[in-house]
Amino acid sequence: MGKKQVLLPAEEVDISAVKYQPQNIKAPHLMGLALKLFVWLVESPLIGSIILSAMKKRNNVNHLLRNTEIPEKPMFRPEFPPPVPETGIESFDEDQEPIERVGKALGCLVPYDPSQRFHDDSPPFLYWRIRDFAYAYRSKRATPSAVAEHIISVVEEYNSKKPPMPLLISFNAEEVRKQAAASTQRFEKGNSLSILDGIFMAIKDDIDCYPYPSKSGTSWLHDVRVVGKDAVCVSRLRSCGVILIGKANMHEMGMGTTGNNPNHGTSRNPHSNDRYTGGSSSGPAALVASGLCSAAIGTDGGGSVRIPSSLCGIVGLKTTYGRIDMKGSVCDCGTVEVASPLAATVEDAMIVYSAVAGSSLDDSISLRPPPICLPKLSTINNSDILRSVRLGKYSEWFNDVYSPEISTKCEDILNRLSEIFGCRTIEIILPEQQEMQVAHVVSIGSESLCALNPDCEDGWGTKLSLDTRVSLALFKSFSAADYVAAQRLRRRIMYYYMEAFKKVDIIVTPTTGITAPKIPSSSLKYGESDYEVTSYLMRFVLAGNLLGLPAISVPVGHDKEGLPIGLQLIGRPWGEATILRVASVVEELCCGSRKRPSTFYDVLKDERT
Repeated sequence: MGKKQVLLPAEEVDISAVKYQPQNIKAPHLMGLALKLFVWLVESPLIGSIILSAMKKRNNVNHLLRNTEIPEKPMFRPEFPPPVPETGIESFDEDQEPIERVGKALGCLVPYDPSQRFHDDSPPFLYWRIRDFAYAYRSKRATPSAVAEHIISVVEEYNSKKPPMPLLISFNAEEVRKQAAASTQRFEKGNSLSILDGIFMAIKDDIDCYPYPSKSGTSWLHDVRVVGKDAVCVSRLRSCGVILIGKANMHEMGMGTTGNNPNHGTSRNPHSNDRYTGGSSSGPAALVASGLCSAAIGTDGGGSVRIPSSLCGIVGLKTTYGRIDMKGSVCDCGTVEVASPLAATVEDAMIVYSAVAGSSLDDSISLRPPPICLPKLSTINNSDILRSVRLGKYSEWFNDVYSPEISTKCEDILNRLSEIFGCRTIEIILPEQQEMQVAHVVSIGSESLCALNPDCEDGWGTKLSLDTRVSLALFKSFSAADYVAAQRLRRRIMYYYMEAFKKVDIIVTPTTGITAPKIPSSSLKYGESDYEVTSYLMRFVLAGNLLGLPAISVPVGHDKEGLPIGLQLIGRPWGEATILRVASVVEELCCGSRKRPSTFYDVLKDERT
C-alpha cells in the first residue's frame, strides 16, 4: 500500500527549498513486430491493465494522482488574471476585418528596403519573406501563377518518392492553379487584397480547408467527418488573398512528437533527410523550412507547433489559449490546444498572427481577452523597451538537455541580449515539473479519448497506427478521479508561474532537449514508440499548453551535426507582443549564422538545392 502524500497549498511552499526533478520517462522503445506485439498486449483487458499499471507506477504517475492529497480546487481550463499592460504596441479590435488588421500589422514592422533583399551578392542565407513576395508581384519580377508552378512541381516530386515522404496529405494542383490565377489577375488590375495576397500557405491536416478532407493523419477520419467549409482561421486567411496549397502531413491524430506517419509516409527534415521533422505539425514545418511556403498553420496541444519549428530551424508561435477561434478544427473542444502559425521569420509570424487572431464568442465571454496586440518594432523607443525586459531562467531546468550544445547555444543568446540590448536575466524556480508533465498527459489524453471514443466504439480504432493505439490504451487507464486530480495540479502550477511573472516578463528555455532524432528505417512501415525521445522533445513546452500561455520558438543556431536549435520564450497570458518583440531581436542576433537547409527550394527564382 502506497503512503499518502499531503501537499502544502502552493502559496505556502518554500520555493528556495525546491529540488529539480528530471522528467525522464521510463518505457520501452518499440518498432516493427515488437510494437505490434506490445499493442496486442496493452489492448488485452487483463494483461493490458497490468502492463499499464506497472508503467504508470514506474513513472510515479499513480502516486501523484492517487496517493497525493492536493489542496487546490480543480481548474478545468486555463483561468487568467487581469492582463498586464504592454508598452510600445499596436492594438487591434477582434471585430476588425482580417485585412484591416494585416494592414495595421505592416505599420509595426521596420521599413522595407527591397535593395537589401534583391541583389546578386552572396549574403548569409535568408528566407524570402512575405513582403519580398509582395514586392516581387508588384514590381512584376514574378507572378503568383509562376510561383505556383514551381511549388506544384516540387510537391508532385515528393508525392512520388519511395519510400513515401509526402509534405502534403491532400493536394490538388488545379485548385492551386485556380487560386494563383485569381491572385495574378488581381495584381494585373492593381487591386490586390492585402500584403498576404498571393502568399502560399499550407494547413495542417487537422484543420478544415475546403474542399480538402481533414484526415488528421489517419487513413479513415474523412469517412466519418465531412468538411463543408473552411475553419474560421482558414477563412480569415482566404479573405486576405492567401493561396492555400493543401493539407499538410502530421503525426496521426496529433498523438506524437516525431512526425512519424505510417499511413501516408513520414515527412523528412529539410536539414537532414534521415532525421525527423518533429511533430505533430511535421508537414507544416518541413514545407516552411524547405522554402515552399512562407508560413503554415498548425495546431499545438503539447508543443506540436514549437517542437517541429525548433527541429526544422523556423519560427513557431503558440498563442494564448482562446486567442484564435478553433471552430473547424478536429480538436476544437479541448483545453490545451490552439491553432497557430509556423513561419520562416518572426515578421511573417506577426503578419499571419494578425490575420488569424480573434476569439470565439464562447471564449470572448469566459476568458475576456484584451485587444490583440503586436509590438511596434519601428518605434524609436524600442531599445528602451527592450532594456526593461526581465528574462526568467530556471537554470536546472534550462540545462536538463540531452546535449550541452543546446543549452550552451541558448545561454549565449541570453548573454548577447544582455550585452547588446540590456535585457536582464533573473534566476527563478518553477516547482513540480514532473507534476506538470502528469497533469498535461492526463488532460490532453482524456480530451483526445473523449473525442475519439464514438469512432472507436464503431470499430474505427483498429485502423489507427500502432503508436496511437498505445497512447489510447494509456489514456483509457486514467479514471475520472485522475482527471480531477490533474486539474487540481493545473491550478497549483498556474500559481507558481503567475508568481514567477511578478518578477520577470518572459521565461526562457531551450525549445527542445534534443535536436532532430534519426528516423529508424524499421519505423517507417509500422511506426515507432519512443517515450524517452518524447520526454526530451516535450521537456520545455508543456506550460504553454497546460496553462494556456503564449510561447514562441526562434532558431538560434545549429549543433555540430548542423541540426537546428531553438530558443523558447514563454510569456504572460495575452503577452504575445512582448515575446514577439524579444523574438525579433533574437532573430536579428542569429541571422548571420542561419544555415540553408540541405533540401531547399527558391520558388521565387525557381532554384533548388
